[in-house]
Amino acid sequence: MQSILDEIAERARMTRQKGRVADYIPELAKIDPDHFGMCIATVDGECFSAGDADIPFSIQSVSKVFALALALGRVGDAIWHRVGREPSGLSFDSILLLEREDGVPRNPFINAGALVTTDTYLTASSPREALASLLRFVRTACDDEGIHINEKVAASEISTGHRNFALAHYLASCGNLHNEVNKVLGTYCHQCGIEMTCRQLALAGRFLIDAPDMPRLVSPDRRRRIASLMMTCGHYDGSGDFAFRVGLPGKSGVGGGILVIAPGRAAIAVWSPGLNRYGNSKLGTEAMEFFAKQTGWSVFG
Repeated sequence: MQSILDEIAERARMTRQKGRVADYIPELAKIDPDHFGMCIATVDGECFSAGDADIPFSIQSVSKVFALALALGRVGDAIWHRVGREPSGLSFDSILLLEREDGVPRNPFINAGALVTTDTYLTASSPREALASLLRFVRTACDDEGIHINEKVAASEISTGHRNFALAHYLASCGNLHNEVNKVLGTYCHQCGIEMTCRQLALAGRFLIDAPDMPRLVSPDRRRRIASLMMTCGHYDGSGDFAFRVGLPGKSGVGGGILVIAPGRAAIAVWSPGLNRYGNSKLGTEAMEFFAKQTGWSVFG
């Protein structure tokens, strides 16, 4: 396993075309695109890592996995009355489908759907309390109290998140936000600003593995549902491409992180800030494709 990771890290280092960082968020524009890290946390308690696996980065939309788990814990299947379970086929910040489908987002992993999820776990609490609950969930999953929110990243997202504000206002106009728009947006941007290393993210992702001694933070049924949505919707309009190339459930973020679940085997985190045309980590996707081929790990056999 370690030799595979070392080879992946070396291939990443030698690759010239690393993608483009998310420069529309000022704090993310400052990140060095040469960073690459990867970590595998196995069901038997081992961790294998390579590259910049211990450098913290903003997990961005990978946080939507933990937010969905928290929201499901609050309201259960009632959440599916407000957000769908289908791939969008459009960019993660598109407003087009909201107009076509009466303000019900296609899935909880595009931005509009994530705003509904945030609104769900925010209800009946203050933003500070809601974020504390989310951080508590992530820290428990990882067994690490050192995970925090990067306030500079959150502020940067709020100052430039005009499309997210448009999505939130459209959701509110359709009656699909229960909290005040600015309250939801502030909470959502801070959620995206959670900062973790590849090692922490891989360890936290183990709550989605069906194996003995893994963190039991959600029911088996919800674990399966979250993983299935990661497979079909976790990479926006590039979800089909990732499923075709890798064959494992994954969730990406524009910070360059990807969390991948190998059912019954391991949770995998990879980070490379340069993005492909879908807004997913370019080298991270290539790394996972190579890893899946070398290990034979795929839900499709």
